[in-house]
Amino acid sequence: MTEIKSHEFERFAENPAERFRVFVLYGPDRGLVSERAGVIAKKTGIDPDDAFASLKLTASDLQGDPGRLLDEVNAIGLFGGEKLVWVKGAAAEKALVDALQILAETPPEASFLIIEAGDIKKGTGLRKIAEPARSIAAIPCYADDARSLNALIDQELSADNLRIAPAARQRLIESLGGDRIASRNEIRKLALYCRGADVVEEDDVLAIIGDASTVSADDAVDAILKGDRNAFFHATQKIVSSKTPIFLVLQGCLKQFQLLDQMRAEMDEKKLQAGQVMQTLGRHIHFRRKPIIERALRTWQPAAIAREMNRLQAAILQSRQRQSLEESVALLTLLSTTLQSGRGG
Repeated sequence: MTEIKSHEFERFAENPAERFRVFVLYGPDRGLVSERAGVIAKKTGIDPDDAFASLKLTASDLQGDPGRLLDEVNAIGLFGGEKLVWVKGAAAEKALVDALQILAETPPEASFLIIEAGDIKKGTGLRKIAEPARSIAAIPCYADDARSLNALIDQELSADNLRIAPAARQRLIESLGGDRIASRNEIRKLALYCRGADVVEEDDVLAIIGDASTVSADDAVDAILKGDRNAFFHATQKIVSSKTPIFLVLQGCLKQFQLLDQMRAEMDEKKLQAGQVMQTLGRHIHFRRKPIIERALRTWQPAAIAREMNRLQAAILQSRQRQSLEESVALLTLLSTTLQSGRGG
């Protein structure tokens, strides 16, 4: 079994191509999956933009052509040398799983294969093949915890010779998470704003990231989970008019669905009721919100939760890549989730 834990990745990434030819990256943090895949691609020594030595595919490109991935991986580069095949947007496609099974037994000798996947359940699909295989590097990518976010903040700010005050750090951490690329972009935006200073203060964070303390995103998230369109419109209107970034609602909603996913897994694995799970995994939730979360646990099924997490992650990434569309992307995505809640998930 060759699973690279989060705390092991930095050391592993120093020379990943020395031992492995096939890499499967998966998890709920799409930004982290993409970022780590990029690190590995760079370490292969093959230019991902060289059309003669590398090939980028999406999982949909393999539909209807189950042998294509094996053909591409085993094909020799146009001008000889090693080749990079990079597959994005993978899930549980049969053609991909079948090809990976063959490659686990017979790894390519002159090619590298990188597969980016979403949040896959343990023991299913690509994870079922990759995790037990000694010839494949299985790399889970989960949302940053406080320790990881602190390291990310220090890494980005130190590049501009900036330090950060404790109050500013705490405020910044509250506004990050869910997607590594989105978090990194927010910190870089803050660093650009503070360039020329020595220390990032709390007022700097509030000026750039936004202050969610006076207009809570919880009201909007609760309206979304209840499927209450009127409450959703009212809450988001207050947030937008207060100049609070709607991104905070998008992020808060994603974190809530990640918690629901964890709770539903606990319910299904241990045959528990929603109320029982709330007593353990939901102890930190404010008592006024507990009935809303408990109702959501009863109405949202695991597959639907996974689908919404993928949509929310995609929206976060899109809103960071095209910030002029941030409000539109966030509101449309969140409204869709609200409507799904109203229909019972």
